[in-house]
Amino acid sequence: MKKIIRVPYIDQTKDYPTGCESVSAVMLLHYMGMFLSVDEFIENYLEKEPMQKREGRLYGPNPFQCFAGSPYDSDSFGCYAPVIADALNRVFANFKMEKRAKDISGMPVEKMLARYIDRDIPVIFWASIDLKETVFGPDWLLADGTVFSWISNEHCMLLVGYDEDMYYFNDPWHNHGCIGYPRDLTERRHEEQRGMAVVVE
Repeated sequence: MKKIIRVPYIDQTKDYPTGCESVSAVMLLHYMGMFLSVDEFIENYLEKEPMQKREGRLYGPNPFQCFAGSPYDSDSFGCYAPVIADALNRVFANFKMEKRAKDISGMPVEKMLARYIDRDIPVIFWASIDLKETVFGPDWLLADGTVFSWISNEHCMLLVGYDEDMYYFNDPWHNHGCIGYPRDLTERRHEEQRGMAVVVE
């Protein structure tokens, strides 16, 4: 059996080099019939905070709370599931929509398929760029003085389907379009990136 939800595609590469999370969220909004631009999403709804270097140390925000850097900047980092869920919920509140974005991090992928994909609900899904190996670091200092460790090659895509061997994604990187990645490797990379996912119900 093969199941693919047809979702409008947006490429991130040229304009939003580290904006995979925002682009994936906006593809989902377009699928829902809300034609917000990626720029509007980033400027008006996404919490973000710049990275800073002081006396040779890197300082930045907690990616569970806001985007680390700028999605327009190729040297920036990214953000995690709670930030995207919050941004989407701000969109829904602003447009007075009875929708709710939910952080479903930690849910097994098989369960996502049954609960969401089979019901034509795409899932915002964290893994790694081209499913490359994840790399620990760099680290930076948070405002409270604790050290945060980033997991490099972080990437966010929109899970739209599956068959026996592959999961299918609208992958915003390098104009990949709707692309299949092997199930086992996808699950491994997803787990390495803290098993993060967001859905709208």
